[in-house]
Amino acid sequence: MPRTSRSLIAGGHYHVVSRGNNRARLFDEPCDYDAFVELMAQAQLRHGLSVLAACVMPNHVHLVVNQVRPTDISRWMHWLLTTHSHRYHLRRETSGRVWQGRFKAFPIEQDDHVLTVMRYVERNALRAGLVHRAEDWAWGSLAWRHHGTQPELLSAPPLALPANWLAWVNSPQTSDELAALRACVKHQRPYGSESWTTSERERWRPRPSARPRGRPRKAPGGQSPAAWPDTAKQVVLQCPGEME
Repeated sequence: MPRTSRSLIAGGHYHVVSRGNNRARLFDEPCDYDAFVELMAQAQLRHGLSVLAACVMPNHVHLVVNQVRPTDISRWMHWLLTTHSHRYHLRRETSGRVWQGRFKAFPIEQDDHVLTVMRYVERNALRAGLVHRAEDWAWGSLAWRHHGTQPELLSAPPLALPANWLAWVNSPQTSDELAALRACVKHQRPYGSESWTTSERERWRPRPSARPRGRPRKAPGGQSPAAWPDTAKQVVLQCPGEME
């Protein structure tokens, strides 16, 4: 079956989700989460991407992002996930697939809908019962914003956050809101007003990719991204007891 391509447009806002292979756990200890966030910061240095919200969960990652160029998300995610896969295998002395195929992404209308998705992402750990308050989850943008950590990772959203943002994120979303967001994640559908969604749906519909079969072309310098172990090894050394 031919692979489908996605039209990630320049200037677009997207909800990006990537899960562990077979929904397996990706992060076991605090240092695993810390190392992944450090890789996110390094991805920013290599392939700049505006990250508006993020939540690193035990077996998946949520992001709300805005890209300047149409390839920013793909380059950023490719580097991040392949480098993290190296770290994962170096730490556990394993091999095989770590992440479940390609990341999912769907466009968001650039109005209050962006804030709705940011809220959904930032309350993810609270909704899963991992913390009592959303800002207590150290590996999410609400904590970073609230405590002033990881400033290099976050960019300002297209709309100013309301003054009661912290309380709003900690308040439950409606069942209709959750159902609509989860449907967009599952089917990679645009999220916005009815008129905007209708106009976006045709352009966003996945199409057969023209990408040739076989291995991807090697990156400049003669190595594929999966052959870049140095960064992964450096981050591995941040966790006590891991192999050098």
